[in-house]
Amino acid sequence: MAPVTELTVGQVAMRSGVAVSALHFYEARGLIRSHRTSGNQRRYGRDVLRRVAIIKVAQEVGISLAEIGAALESLPESRTPTRDDWNLLSTAWRDGLDHKIAQLKKLRDGLTDCIGCGCMSIDKCPLRNKGDRLAREGTGARRLVALPSPRSRGEGA
Repeated sequence: MAPVTELTVGQVAMRSGVAVSALHFYEARGLIRSHRTSGNQRRYGRDVLRRVAIIKVAQEVGISLAEIGAALESLPESRTPTRDDWNLLSTAWRDGLDHKIAQLKKLRDGLTDCIGCGCMSIDKCPLRNKGDRLAREGTGARRLVALPSPRSRGEGA
């Protein structure tokens, strides 16, 4: 029996654990490729399974689909990505992930000062009002807009 060289979209979905709709989406975004049979059915090369695995792992660690697509474009078409390919991709993403982690840590540490304030004094909030720019406008919330009361709109008794 000859090995199967092409897979249907259902087979790819089953083997990869990704919904058919997600595969169609990935294809529309250029992350994976298929060709059509004479009956207009999608057929995928076996290499697509590794590509889908790379997409799933990359998404789980926070890599955007745009970044994933750019990285996958650097790989040869119709060839199953290798361990060396993965090393190149993951190394390229590592610096970006390190930067995001540093930003998240800074945000987390900044939130410590906000615990309990409820941003009632938004004029002093280091996240919303960096450098206390709004202090010169006076006390109280400057970025919250009060809505007119129902009575002032003629709706209340």
